[in-house]
Amino acid sequence: MDLNEIFGTTRPVTLPRKSGIFVWGYNQSGQTGREGKERQLRIPKQLPPELFGCPAGANSRWLDIACGREHTAAIASDGSLFTWGANDFGQLGDGTEEGRKYPKKVKQLQTEFAISVSCGAHCTAAIAEPSENDGTISTRRLWVWGQNQGSNFPRLYWGAFTENTIIRQVSCGAVHVVALSEDGLLQAWGYNEYGQLGRGITCEGLQGARVINAYAKFLDEAPELVKITQVSCGEYHTAAISDKGEVYTWGLGSMGQLGHCSLQSGDKELIPRRVVALDAIHIKDVACGGVHTCAVTHKGALYAWGGGQAGQLGLGPQTGFFSCVPNNSESLLRNIPALVVPTGVQLVACGNSHTLISTRDGRIHGWGYNSYGQAANEKSSYAWYPSPVDWCVGEVRKLAAGGGHSAVLTDACSLKELCEFRLADSVTPMNAYEVGDVASRTGSEALARLCERLREDMLDGGPCGYDDEKN
Repeated sequence: MDLNEIFGTTRPVTLPRKSGIFVWGYNQSGQTGREGKERQLRIPKQLPPELFGCPAGANSRWLDIACGREHTAAIASDGSLFTWGANDFGQLGDGTEEGRKYPKKVKQLQTEFAISVSCGAHCTAAIAEPSENDGTISTRRLWVWGQNQGSNFPRLYWGAFTENTIIRQVSCGAVHVVALSEDGLLQAWGYNEYGQLGRGITCEGLQGARVINAYAKFLDEAPELVKITQVSCGEYHTAAISDKGEVYTWGLGSMGQLGHCSLQSGDKELIPRRVVALDAIHIKDVACGGVHTCAVTHKGALYAWGGGQAGQLGLGPQTGFFSCVPNNSESLLRNIPALVVPTGVQLVACGNSHTLISTRDGRIHGWGYNSYGQAANEKSSYAWYPSPVDWCVGEVRKLAAGGGHSAVLTDACSLKELCEFRLADSVTPMNAYEVGDVASRTGSEALARLCERLREDMLDGGPCGYDDEKN
């Protein structure tokens, strides 16, 4: 079998650059985009263009992807936003509370060009520009919907920002949302029972938006305003990076997810407080999970801290390594950042109880809770250490991790990668040997590993959830 047989043509492949979406893991609500199929997907398959209403063979490209607890959202290159999965709080943005097991365009945003999207437990937020914008001025605005957002349709939301504020980033937690402006200010809204809004107090009930105006650099100094460049929300905690590469955390810290030696208010930190253990380490990326947090340095080192009961820290099972155990508890936690991967990390994403990274050599690794295959190749309930996810083809551009599912957006930037995309889309357990042989002979290592995994699963007799079905 050669490339012409795979593609069914004798003409050279001259497709322009394209990208692909791979989603896998827990699928009870259809969040992996497999329509009526209920099985959990342990070995991902690229979501086909037809699933998004594009013709077969369309040169589709994707800009962003995000995973919530049981829903998923993706942005196409034309600025269209698609959502699918659970919808019990209107998080899909279609005005209903009926779940959907296939992607559908969010019609209320058809006059907008979506740029980025974030999914919380039961809500969604997107940054978009008006489609008619001629590009001479930036008008990046925030749209929100779902639980605690006042609508099951996307609605324009300024909160505590003025209407001319340019929104740089938004992140959704379990019951709170934080938005970052282009000039480095954060505003937060939602519930604040654990101080996750960073206001210096806890309070009951739904809270309106307010700008965070106090950051504690050191406990013996008065809080001051800090310019923020990135933010991430966990379940009930928040982390942010300053323009100097410093990490600040606040909210619930009962499992060490804030990275502080001790907390000033029981199990909570009520205003953003600097993670002093990372002083002199310049952080470029931070991600929050359910009860853990990860940070990547400019040199590609990965640090992790917080709860590790499911292996989401990548530090192994309880062997005495977890040295920070409060109240004589035997819970696995680490409240001081630990070095997990010393170099080479490019991207990180934290799900509820699992973690994904991509490295500079193009590989993806995961660890943590793995009952649905969301964190690793291994068929185990827990992946305690970084484990390869060896199926991905193309150049990794975005990672996303949700409650029990994961997603990767990859780009094909060369003819070789375009060929790998096409081959990966057509591979099945029945033809995996032939496709794998072509991949090995052409240096397509990721595709060859995918074929090997499919063959191993078929020989083991295990339901990998990857078959001859179109979706």
